Amino acid sequence: MMEPRQEQASGTARIATMDLPSGPANDGEVPSRTPLMAAENEEQFRARWTAIQSAFVDEPSQAVKEADGLVADVMKRLAEGFAQERSRLEEQWARQEKVSTEDLRLLLQRYRSFFDRLLDVRAPVGA
Repeated sequence: MMEPRQEQASGTARIATMDLPSGPANDGEVPSRTPLMAAENEEQFRARWTAIQSAFVDEPSQAVKEADGLVADVMKRLAEGFAQERSRLEEQWARQEKVSTEDLRLLLQRYRSFFDRLLDVRAPVGA
């Protein structure tokens, strides 16, 4: 797993933005698909899902068990990512370092995107 790095900007410590989008805000709109994890992690999870779907024809019960394990792994990875970001912020606050409003805004966008996706139960099956 890639370890985020601390960056210095004008003498103020900033949180690492490994999975955060960069660039200017778009009139306060939150992108609907803010990345929640590094692209390489997402690709690995998608490859596992494709293999599970392919195996369903021959071993449906096993495919469902593997799908359950995959979803648990994805949820674990997401929880770890958010916990690491929160931990970095708490460390900075404990050292009395200022965290930029922009970094906090980007982090809040990620939480909002994740929250919205969790509550979106209208997605079609098989999508």
